[in-house]
Amino acid sequence: MSGKGVALYPASLDPIHYGHIDVAIRASKFFDELIVAIYANPNNKRVLFDIDERVNYAKEIFQNYPTISVAKYNILTVQYAKLVGAIALIRGLRVFGDFEFEFRMGMANKKLAPELETIAILSDEQYMHISSSTIREIAELGGDVSSMVPPVISEALRSKFGV
Repeated sequence: MSGKGVALYPASLDPIHYGHIDVAIRASKFFDELIVAIYANPNNKRVLFDIDERVNYAKEIFQNYPTISVAKYNILTVQYAKLVGAIALIRGLRVFGDFEFEFRMGMANKKLAPELETIAILSDEQYMHISSSTIREIAELGGDVSSMVPPVISEALRSKFGV
């Protein structure tokens, strides 16, 4: 099933995990192109992987999906969406708390860019427990995250934390 136009899936992907990948692949079926847009400085917090690392990992992961592209940005998400001609913003929902946050963000984005739709995709139940912050914490303490992230990310985490 293919829709019309371009959708933007904005995220920090620090690190990218199977939940992100699942949402992107599922969302890509409804649009001519899905841009996985990686925000360079999410909420002004310290990131584990720099923007170029995150972009390169995502490009490697999505290389076999011709309708998915990867880009980086460092402006307001709705401004970037307009810049690339997106008609929709894709958001993943795992738990109820995500809904409240995404609802508020979606309403703010609608005020800023009424022409953009926010589309929420529910996480597959096998990925509901996964979050980037949880993965970073487990990896930093030497835990096995191989069931949550692709092998390239698992190796990158081991390298970052020296475990």
